[in-house]
Amino acid sequence: MILDIVKYPNKILTKKTKRVGAVDAEIKKLIDNMVETLYAKRGAGLAANQVGASKQIIVVDDSRGEGNVKALINPKIISKKGAEIMIEGCLSFPGLELEIKRPEKIEVEYFDRRGQAQKIKASELLARIICHEVDHLDGKTMLDRLPLLKRLKLKRQLRKK
Repeated sequence: MILDIVKYPNKILTKKTKRVGAVDAEIKKLIDNMVETLYAKRGAGLAANQVGASKQIIVVDDSRGEGNVKALINPKIISKKGAEIMIEGCLSFPGLELEIKRPEKIEVEYFDRRGQAQKIKASELLARIICHEVDHLDGKTMLDRLPLLKRLKLKRQLRKK
């Protein structure tokens, strides 16, 4: 089922999400719906709070929709290396693209959809997507990565819309 994307300034986007306990049928259904929504909206990543669920789940696909999707439950970035500035977009900010500084390489611990502990190393685009989505789980948006004055000005503009 394709879910509605929560748009900024909805408060769920600024609140820290809750850890997932058991990976049960409800969690698996949410993941399936998030994957379907990700592809329908032509995104590269999606956090559960972007579809109204305050849970620490993200789905990511750096293959441009070719079915290389990963679901990360309770993801935790345990190391970061390098830095790179690139343009990012976000499904919760339609039409907005910003230059954001992110690590080039990361290592992430998480649980997969079977509830098994996993660890992956990600670089370049996949690292960027995971960092962006983990920010969502922490109640942060790409606006929070901007310098203060630019962030305040942009928030005012977005609220007027």
